[in-house]
Amino acid sequence: MTLDFTAILARWQMLLDGLALTVQLAAVTTLTGFLIGTLCAIARRSDVSALRWVASVYIEAIRNTPFLVQIFVVYFGLSSLGFSFSAVTVAIIALTINVGAYTAEIMRAGFDAIHPGQWEAGECLGLSRTQTYWHVALRPAMERVYPSLTSQFILLMLASSVTSQISAEELTAAANFIQSETYRPFETYIVVALIYLALSLAMRVVFWAFGLAVFPRRRRLGTNL
Repeated sequence: MTLDFTAILARWQMLLDGLALTVQLAAVTTLTGFLIGTLCAIARRSDVSALRWVASVYIEAIRNTPFLVQIFVVYFGLSSLGFSFSAVTVAIIALTINVGAYTAEIMRAGFDAIHPGQWEAGECLGLSRTQTYWHVALRPAMERVYPSLTSQFILLMLASSVTSQISAEELTAAANFIQSETYRPFETYIVVALIYLALSLAMRVVFWAFGLAVFPRRRRLGTNL
């Protein structure tokens, strides 16, 4: 078999557009997923049983079902309820719901690792529970679980390839279209795999630099993030 990448590379603009959407999906859902996950982690540690129950059901339901099924539930569920959203919007919703559940468990582990004395110090200062989370616990918790968070968000970027199933025109969808036009599936997916690999490495560098900026204590200690 002779490999020929000419036809694939000639469609670089299509690959670039797909890559741009993949990056957008990853960036938006990383932020929204972290927010939802952190709130759910706090809810799971709440003294209010109803909050704990709702957060637990959400987390267990998402973590124990395939993402492909979840995205179809969101896509067809919203349509059945009369809502009409673009494929990109549905992709963002589904990815956020998915990564939020995993982030919740990661952040819960971070909050659980905070020394009880720090919580007590917040109470002694007269801080409310919300203020204690914001001013005392959030940053140290993130610092403790930051490597796990970065890995989860990179997995989120890779999982965005599944959104091609609902016609979101990200990188994998572009690859599907190119291989159907060129009849060169092997070469097409080799190129796309290399692009995903490069993007994953680039994200690791970005998260590493962000960690150095946000967690100076670890930088001074020479701790890898």
